[in-house]
Amino acid sequence: MTAITATSALAKPRTSISLRQWVGLLYVAPAVAFVVVFFVIPLGMTAWMSLHNWPLMGQHSFIGLENYFAILRDTRFWNALRFTGYYTVVVTIAIFAVAFPLAIFIERPRPLNNLYRTAFFMPAVVGFASASLLWSWLLNVDSGLFSPAAFDLGLTERKVNLLATFQPAFWSIIAMVVWKVAGFTMIILMTGLQSIPQDLQEAAVIDGAGPFARFRAITLPLMRRTLALALILSVSGSVLAFDQFYIILRGGPRNQTLTAVYWIFNQSFVSFKLGYGAALSMVLLAILVALSLIQLWLLRKPEGLD
Repeated sequence: MTAITATSALAKPRTSISLRQWVGLLYVAPAVAFVVVFFVIPLGMTAWMSLHNWPLMGQHSFIGLENYFAILRDTRFWNALRFTGYYTVVVTIAIFAVAFPLAIFIERPRPLNNLYRTAFFMPAVVGFASASLLWSWLLNVDSGLFSPAAFDLGLTERKVNLLATFQPAFWSIIAMVVWKVAGFTMIILMTGLQSIPQDLQEAAVIDGAGPFARFRAITLPLMRRTLALALILSVSGSVLAFDQFYIILRGGPRNQTLTAVYWIFNQSFVSFKLGYGAALSMVLLAILVALSLIQLWLLRKPEGLD
């Protein structure tokens, strides 16, 4: 009889929540509330607005998927998305081309290393809007720094407006973003470099492996997670680029630097088509999620690698 009672007690599922579980729920409640209030609810409202003709003033009306069908005919949006993709590829390559050597440089012990780290990271502290305003002044053809300095030094025959044509304007934006973001990416990559066991590097040196062989066989495989984080942050930030193109170029010259977010802003807060802007936002969100999943898949941890 005692054995049957014990078995029944063990089989009975626990329905009460322990004090430790309540404490755990209490700790995570602020984070959950923050995500629900500032992400889940706005996302649901955006999805709902995308199904409506939603003017800034007046009554909104349900139109189903009409806004999404309109996106298929919106050549300006697809051109903006194409330019955004081109910008994302170029600026991501440029950021990593600068950030990776800087990370290797500051990761090794050397005199004044803390000073180097601070100097390289300092631009990341500046907000994108502030950095865009600063570079807008630097790129000014008359009162700025670059064009007048080049003219005074005899490098150009006249003051050149770097923002008048597409190529100089585009590469000026790339230079500004690399200056602004490379230090932040450098810190992320440095943490990945510091997590690699030094014993592996020393063993590879003893076996006769050169710097490139060690980088390819040890550094890159063991930094996959760090690279995935840095790449996702860089790509996501580039796809959502807005401040620099709005403040410095205003979409010019001749609307050649319109980004996807700039076009969403234009449709939502210039043309006041809030429903259509919400539909564009949902499409861009789907693209971002797809890109992030692809990057995570490409940089997944290989089988058997600890």
